[in-house]
Amino acid sequence: MAKDKKNDVKNLSYDEMVAKRNELKKQYMDLRFQSVLGHVENPMQKRAIRKDIARLNTLIHMQDLEKFRAAAREAISAKN
Repeated sequence: MAKDKKNDVKNLSYDEMVAKRNELKKQYMDLRFQSVLGHVENPMQKRAIRKDIARLNTLIHMQDLEKFRAAAREAISAKN
């Protein structure tokens, strides 16, 4: 993923990131099946897709944690 693509991914909404991750997972599985059959033009593409999936997983997890922390803050403030 190029540097400008990294910034584009960071600007996506949560749902868009999840959809993009699912799309990349499907592409990765297709590449894996193609590699088993021996028809992969660029074997390094699998590595790039895995890294993109990991990057999206990190961003999704960060947003999940923010939602959890916000809910915890609200629960604590509601008790007081």
